[in-house]
Amino acid sequence: MSNLPVPRPAGLAPACSCAAGAAQPPAGGGEPVGAAGRFGPTHALILLIAVLGLGSALFLAGTPLQTVFELLGGCGAIGAATLTAAGGGRRLMTVFVETAVRSSAAK
Repeated sequence: MSNLPVPRPAGLAPACSCAAGAAQPPAGGGEPVGAAGRFGPTHALILLIAVLGLGSALFLAGTPLQTVFELLGGCGAIGAATLTAAGGGRRLMTVFVETAVRSSAAK
C-alpha cells in the first residue's frame, strides 16, 4: 500500500450530489419518477394468479362452489377498499366508470 495524500476539499462538501435532485418533482410538475406506476399490470397479474390458485385449492379441498365465490368476493372487496383508501379513490373510480360505460355500450 502507498501512503499518498488524498486531496480533500477545503470546506464542507455534500457526500453525494446525486441525491440533491432526486426528491424534487419533474420540471413539468406531477409525481417524482420513482412514484409512478405503483399498481401496474404485473401486480394485477400476480393478484389474478393468487385468486385463481386460492379458488382452485379451496374447490379441490371440497369447499362448496358458492362458498368459494363468497370468500373470493370478500377478498376482492377488501382489496378494492384498500386500494381506494390508499390511492384516494380516483384511479379505482375511473376503472369502475370505464367498465360501466363499456359494458353498457356493448349491450
